[in-house]
Amino acid sequence: MSIAASTDMRTVVEELLRRIGEGDPERIAELYADQSDWKLDWPEAEHGRTATPWIRHRSTRADAAAHYRELAEYHVPELVATEVERILVDGSDAVVLGEIRQTARPTGRAYQARFALHLTVEDGLVTRHHVYEDSLAVAQAFEAEK
Repeated sequence: MSIAASTDMRTVVEELLRRIGEGDPERIAELYADQSDWKLDWPEAEHGRTATPWIRHRSTRADAAAHYRELAEYHVPELVATEVERILVDGSDAVVLGEIRQTARPTGRAYQARFALHLTVEDGLVTRHHVYEDSLAVAQAFEAEK
């Protein structure tokens, strides 16, 4: 891998993170390939829960935009923070490590969760988006009161 390739990869990842921070789903989705491998590390039975509909596998650029729209719809935008601690680049792969802090709009409960985001970039576009996060913290924030 050349220094230029590593720099380009880091540039794409940093731009993706910047756009995610800005919150415009269509602009974020522009950085995804037409087809991508998008997975979230949640138990399969939990995908598509009505309380957390953004948590499901995706495969298209349109799916990526929908993910960010749904994520915004179910969280209080003024109470969102993400701390990126490290970006590790190896060839066409990158891993972003950090912590998210959000508040569930339906319940008003705040949560924080550590995360790892594994990205693959080919020809300047994201072709893999795998998220590993504290799914229990997220699920508990969205649980209905008992």
